[in-house]
Parts: sequence; C-alpha cells; structure tokens
Amino acid sequence: MSLGGAIAVFIGGTLFGSAGFKILGSKDARKVYTHVTAAALRCKDEVMRDVETIQENCSDILADAKAINEERAAREEAEFIEDGTEA
Repeated sequence: MSLGGAIAVFIGGTLFGSAGFKILGSKDARKVYTHVTAAALRCKDEVMRDVETIQENCSDILADAKAINEERAAREEAEFIEDGTEA
C-alpha cells in the first residue's frame, strides 16, 4: 500500500470512528441502550425468581430425604435391638 493509500485509510477510519461515536452517543441510541438494559434487568429478575424456587424445592427435597434416612436408621436400630434380645 502506498503512503497516499495509507493516509486515505487512516483519514477514512478516523472519520468513520468519529461518526460512530456520534451515532453511539445520540439520543436515539441512548434510548435503545436504556430499553435493552431494562429488558436485561427484567430477565435477570425472572431468572433469580426461578433460582429461588429451585433452591426452595431442593431444600424441601433434602429435608425429606434426611427424614427418610432418620426413620430408616431408627427402624434398623430397633430391629437390631430386637434381634439382640432374642438371641
């Protein structure tokens, strides 16, 4: 690429970059960013509600499983004691 071509590319890039910053900083663009951010926040809130529901269900399942194991251990201990007294 010649020096003239390189300068033309540099100037073109600079102009495009300047125009890009103006477009990105415009009121319309800001409005779009605001709506996209609001939608992302609503999505985050929905996901967090789902996560809380899943955590609550997991806690219930864990508590039920522990209760089942405690009942089973109590039955097994009672059976062991009965077997020991019969012998």
